[in-house]
Amino acid sequence: MKQLRTTVRCALTSPWGAMTLVAHEDALVWVGFDGQKHAPDTSKWTVSTTHPVLRMAADELQQYFAGERSQFDVPVDLGRGTPFQQRVWTALQGIEPGATTSYGAISQSIGNPNAVRAVGGAVGRNPISIIVPCHRVVGANGAMTGYAGGLPRKVALLQLESRL
Repeated sequence: MKQLRTTVRCALTSPWGAMTLVAHEDALVWVGFDGQKHAPDTSKWTVSTTHPVLRMAADELQQYFAGERSQFDVPVDLGRGTPFQQRVWTALQGIEPGATTSYGAISQSIGNPNAVRAVGGAVGRNPISIIVPCHRVVGANGAMTGYAGGLPRKVALLQLESRL
C-alpha cells in the first residue's frame, strides 16, 4: 500500500509581495506569489513553521532577495506535471542566473522545435517560481513576455540577478 505524503505550507514575505511555499516530506512542490496565475488552492494544507524543507527554501529565498545567493540547494519535486512539462521545467533549471533564453530555444533544447507555444504554457505553469527560474525566459526578440506572477515581478527578478 502506497503511503500518502503529508503536504504543508508556509508564508514568505518577498520584496515584491506575499508568497506561499508548499512541501511534502522531502521536497518543495510549490513556490508562488499569492494570487498568481495557475496557483493551487493552498488553504487545504497545514501551516508549518518548522518543516525543514520549507525552512531551507525560505532561508535560501531570503538570501536570494538580499543579493547573497544566485543558486538554490533546496530539493524540488517537479513530478506533478506532464512528462512534457517536466522536460521544460528541467530545461529551466539549466538557465544560468543573470542570463535569459527564449521559448524557442527551450523548445529546441528539449528536442521539440515546433512546440514553442506549448513550452510557453509549461513555463507559465511552473510550480516552483524563482527557484526553477521561469522568469529567465523572454520572447524571441528579448521582449518581456508572460510571467504568472506578473511582468513587474519578472523585470524586478531579472534586475536583481543582473546585480548578483
